[in-house]
Amino acid sequence: VETKWAIMPAAGGSQRLPRIINPSIAKELIFCARVIDGNEARDIGLANYVMKQNSSSDAAYQKALAISRQILVNGPLGVRSAKVSINRGLETDILTGCKIEQLCYAQVIPTKDRIEGLTAFKENRPPKYIGE
Repeated sequence: VETKWAIMPAAGGSQRLPRIINPSIAKELIFCARVIDGNEARDIGLANYVMKQNSSSDAAYQKALAISRQILVNGPLGVRSAKVSINRGLETDILTGCKIEQLCYAQVIPTKDRIEGLTAFKENRPPKYIGE
């Protein structure tokens, strides 16, 4: 909406939005100062979910908790490494991103959690990660 007031997105907004969604859609939103609703945000890839509000008025919070619980059961070192790999890789070209991925992957290889994950898989039981 900044262009409506003869300014432009700042604080990285003009750089981040076209990296998150299709650049031509980002340009349209910025150039036209267009405000979108949740459904359109989901449709263009800016939001993952649109929640119908519940009686407690915390539907979005409950969805966030459900996603958090899904993440929580996974190996914390693997999740952390994947997060670093994705975030840093997106700031570079694909080849550099793959090198970043290799470096991050190498950090999880010697961990106790990796051994626990493989052992739990072999023994058909839930893993018990310790973050080491």
